[in-house]
Amino acid sequence: MSGQSALQQGASQTAAPAEYRIEDLAHASGATVRTIRAYQDRGLLPRPERRGRSNVYGDTHLARLHQIADLLDRGYTLASIKELLEAWDAGRGLGGVLGLVAEVNGPWTDEEAARISRAELDETFGGNPDDGAVADAVELGILERIPDNDSEFLVPSPQELAVAAELYAAGVPLDAISGHLRELRGQVEHIAARFLDFTTEHVFARYLGHRPPTDSEAAEAADLVRRLRPLAQQTVDAELARAMRLLATRHLQRHLGTPATAPTTPGPGPVMVPDATVRAVQELVGPENVAAFITAAAEREVQARRLDALTAPTHIGT
Repeated sequence: MSGQSALQQGASQTAAPAEYRIEDLAHASGATVRTIRAYQDRGLLPRPERRGRSNVYGDTHLARLHQIADLLDRGYTLASIKELLEAWDAGRGLGGVLGLVAEVNGPWTDEEAARISRAELDETFGGNPDDGAVADAVELGILERIPDNDSEFLVPSPQELAVAAELYAAGVPLDAISGHLRELRGQVEHIAARFLDFTTEHVFARYLGHRPPTDSEAAEAADLVRRLRPLAQQTVDAELARAMRLLATRHLQRHLGTPATAPTTPGPGPVMVPDATVRAVQELVGPENVAAFITAAAEREVQARRLDALTAPTHIGT
């Protein structure tokens, strides 16, 4: 046999499709033999080729197992995976759908995760190790443990951890911070659910029939997700700023013991304005402009009285 024919034979052997026994397929895919057989029974995996008394699997079976595992990781049920794979087998493709899934599962913030050592964490929160507080932070997802590394944590949102540190430095106990975050998270998840319901009803309903979307439909939906993704945060930011301005003003007024206070010159204490007057001004100019309106009205009244005094007959005759 010449050297050239030997190379050709080697290339032919290399190009030959892989073949697996079920045990080998399980090892290559990471699935168990029992799982592979269950997928076959449910129609998720093509039947193997029968050769004598043996079942032979190929690369298509391995690729299909990887697809199923990926879709399961993305939260799909086996029933929905079967529909998607049937669409794939019918020639409609999975590329667009997987692109849409990747877009939805992608980051919804520009913030990047960071790491923090246990020593840095303890120093940030008073210098005293608190295993209970750390466990609470891990449960809430503020910190994530790193496998085989007990000295460091992953911080998915450094900004959220920084807020907790600022609150602690201001005197808020750690258990109160955790309790506040749990309550806030439930409220924010409600807002997110409402935003999703709203956009699903008015934007995405046409893509969500009983059949998987086509590649072009999925690509169009993915583009919409990219465009709409920042809108939820922008809306919440604007509304939170509005609410904080309104409620913080009311909160301060309540704790100062007066609905509204008109600035005065040094001397007597602040001027108390009747509740009925404050309510009337709120209806006229809005809650955020009450103090400014009362100040301007008082100044105008003072100026008017000065003009009246200057034009009085006593002044004219002098």
